[in-house]
Amino acid sequence: MKTGTATITLDYGKCPKWLFERIKTLGGIMSEIIIEEFGVDEFLKRISHPVWFQTLGSLLAFDWNSSGLTVVLTAALKEFFKERNLGIYIAGGKGKTSRKTPEEILLLAEKININAVKYSKISKLVAKVDNSLIQDGFNLYHHSFILTEKGNWAVIQQGMNTLKGLARRYHWYSSEKLTEEPHSGIVSEIFFKKVLNLTSKESRKNKEGMIKVLNEENKIVQEIKKVLILNSNKSEKNLFVPNIEFSWHPVVEEKFDLKRLTKTVEKARFIAPKTIEELLLIEGMGPRTIRALSLVSEVIYGAKPSFEDPARYTFAHGGKDGTPYFVDRQTYDETIKIFNKALKIAKSSRIHI
Repeated sequence: MKTGTATITLDYGKCPKWLFERIKTLGGIMSEIIIEEFGVDEFLKRISHPVWFQTLGSLLAFDWNSSGLTVVLTAALKEFFKERNLGIYIAGGKGKTSRKTPEEILLLAEKININAVKYSKISKLVAKVDNSLIQDGFNLYHHSFILTEKGNWAVIQQGMNTLKGLARRYHWYSSEKLTEEPHSGIVSEIFFKKVLNLTSKESRKNKEGMIKVLNEENKIVQEIKKVLILNSNKSEKNLFVPNIEFSWHPVVEEKFDLKRLTKTVEKARFIAPKTIEELLLIEGMGPRTIRALSLVSEVIYGAKPSFEDPARYTFAHGGKDGTPYFVDRQTYDETIKIFNKALKIAKSSRIHI
């Protein structure tokens, strides 16, 4: 699977309408040229690569280190692809729009004759993986699902860390294997010392232990209480666990709501998931429950999870914020004309052949 992560500054501003329209036009034309020359699947592969995506956004004059690049570029391409029949479609987006992804996938399924249930499940699972299996402190707020008529797909989603003032972007490319070693092209400006990474191969035994402990007859909730109370010396209602090392597993300073945790775990026991994918898709199964199950799996089976941050390398480009210079609208418009002309020539040549 070709996927990746980018960490950028969290931007609360808005893209000016005049710039959005130009990004839509030029970005769309460039995308169409690539599709004309190399095909839809090649474009899908390129956009799923975090550095290529970042370079495209920077070339289109957006801030190189802004979280808005993700939101604006995907929104602009989504609008462009709606207007052109290029065999590629984008569902979802930022905030409330991201929650409409299943509805949009259903509409696309009717249009291009694909399995809506299958792709809605993939969309939900991808979000669950980056929110719960990789616990890096970034909460997802943007999710774009890119789909072709052949059924190949890519996902570009982004999470925010308000305390650090940063956003992290996750890229996905078509694959049936979603929960182990999913990242290959990872980009970041910040590297954390410890991140619970249950997508790592090193975490395989830990995940197997999570499923096993849920399906055994022992009282999983009692085991969770035992582990958490042992480390907190607090009441059972809301356990505030201090920053300490328990075996290999760091327990982050936070509250565990045992009532809510018990309800989610009991639901999981009733459903009896056989795989980590099935576990993630259970309603209410969030990062804290996954963290608690991972800890119990480690304690009972000695199954150590990975704590290596999946971030790997950094990047730097220019942008609309005046780095290295402010947007020259005249030059931008001339570039659009040139690319439009190139696209017409490419199409004309293909017709004559």
